[in-house]
Amino acid sequence: MDALLGTGPRRARGCLGAAGPRSSGRAARTPAAPWARFSAWLECVCVVTFDLELGQALELVYPNDFRLTDKEKSSICYLSFPDSHSGCLGDTQFSFRMRQCGGQRSPWHADDRHYNSRAPVALQREPAHYFGYVYFRQVKDRSVKRGYFQKSLVLVSRLPFVRLFQALLSLIAPEYFDKLAPCLEAVCSEIDQWPAPAPGQTLNLPVMGVVVQVRIPSRVDKSESSPPKQCDQENLLPAPMVLASVHELDLFRCFRPVLTHVQTLWELVLLGEPLLVLAPSPDVSSEMVLALTSCLQPLRFCCDFRPYFTIHDSEFKEFTTRTQAPPNVVLGVTNPFFIKTLQHWPHILRVGEPKMSGDLPKQVKLKKPSRLKTLDTKPGLYTAYTAHLHRDKALLKRLLKGVQKKRPSDVQSALLRRHLLELTQSFIIPLEHYMASLMPLQKSITPWKTPPQIRPFSQDDFLRSLEHAGPQLTCILKGDWLGLYRRFFKSPHFDGWYRQRHKEMALKLEALHLEAICEAVREAGGWGGPECGGGGHRPRAVGGLADSRPHLTLQNIETWMKDKSEVEVVDLVLKLREKLVRCLPALSQRHQPGTELRLP
Repeated sequence: MDALLGTGPRRARGCLGAAGPRSSGRAARTPAAPWARFSAWLECVCVVTFDLELGQALELVYPNDFRLTDKEKSSICYLSFPDSHSGCLGDTQFSFRMRQCGGQRSPWHADDRHYNSRAPVALQREPAHYFGYVYFRQVKDRSVKRGYFQKSLVLVSRLPFVRLFQALLSLIAPEYFDKLAPCLEAVCSEIDQWPAPAPGQTLNLPVMGVVVQVRIPSRVDKSESSPPKQCDQENLLPAPMVLASVHELDLFRCFRPVLTHVQTLWELVLLGEPLLVLAPSPDVSSEMVLALTSCLQPLRFCCDFRPYFTIHDSEFKEFTTRTQAPPNVVLGVTNPFFIKTLQHWPHILRVGEPKMSGDLPKQVKLKKPSRLKTLDTKPGLYTAYTAHLHRDKALLKRLLKGVQKKRPSDVQSALLRRHLLELTQSFIIPLEHYMASLMPLQKSITPWKTPPQIRPFSQDDFLRSLEHAGPQLTCILKGDWLGLYRRFFKSPHFDGWYRQRHKEMALKLEALHLEAICEAVREAGGWGGPECGGGGHRPRAVGGLADSRPHLTLQNIETWMKDKSEVEVVDLVLKLREKLVRCLPALSQRHQPGTELRLP
């Protein structure tokens, strides 16, 4: 493969280059470097072709100074082509997710932390994985020895914007396959002019004569999804192509063959159970896996997931070993070989070719794992799991009625997404309420004492609280909610949720304690008014300018100390020093370079 890629020197911006030399690192970039805006959206663009001698081969990587390890190159090559069993002819779009082989690396883009703090958890940048968005073309071509033109255009990103990047590929790929390198170079230069993704804002993204208008969701948005507001369209010629979402798939189309088992699948995903999805093609596989992982919103999906996975993947042995329990992963595959290899997995979903006729397709049946066969396994959900909650028959009736009335698929998807959202919220709200009750009262936080600790989470206490504050208050579904919570406590999703909430509460507690200390110092400095001995303060000149900040005086301090014991005074001083030492590194990072950081 490397023979095809070449090992030439780095080229200047604007030149389409090969993948460059082998390296496990990444070329150093600064915020002012070329491609800084490009890297806010994409890591790189790859072209993978089929070579008679090498098989799948990486034809080029753009920008050419982006460095991929040999493992990453190999993974991209194999994951960018459908499995030979798929028999995909024409154009096919799908996606994959792969691990960064060098471990977690420093991001190029300096706004990662800023972006992630404002984006919903489901849309934050991946710290240790790449998403690959693929446009694959396979058509007959007599000029090629093998008789077929086979090539994939791949967008590699750490952003889970599947709808946006699929739309982008629909514009770019057909043109690229006709005009090749010059077209790709122009498109990448256009992306390098885009504004950075900003949660809560509607952005106009010009590419190839089309303006794509998108809105990046924000963490403070309401849970219900809505299309972006079409703003400033009178100034845009031609009219923009508005995407209703950057990430949401057609959920109804993905779940059409498994609607009767959506609730069971939701429980399996919630509990972080190992789940194998065997589909006839990578597009069906990747969409089903992404649909399953989106079921838990607004809860963060804390397990691993691979929308499309092959036997050539570097993690094949890790996922297929029988020496330990199956990993917590949702795995999408197309090769029937996986049924034999992963027969020990507890849950396998086999879906057939999608049928988009007017009627609801035949629903897959719930089958026991013992009925699994190799190669000729029929569609079905093979599991011994029994759902804790009863099926929502009213939802199924509404969706079936929508099919009969030819209701638009996006409306059907909105119904299904709303049901799953309300189900997840009903499950999480009691946990949130109980967690909030573990927070110490604000009146117990004093400046001269160590802040009180967050009380430990007691599973038994929480389960007892469900009798009067459980999910039955917001959800009509009946079933064994207690059993579901007990299994949830053992899942990666509970661990991830608890760690995040505990971290947020600890930060809040730290802020309240610092506020109490500042209030005490304010009183000591005469900021509290005449009763503190301050009697107001007179602005003093500093560098020719009036400084209105109150300042400590001996009289202020002596007045404040009158009703305080020596222990309280010493504790306050020590606590203040501890807080300042803890805050200084963060203040130094935010301080302007070239100036001295001094405490007032």
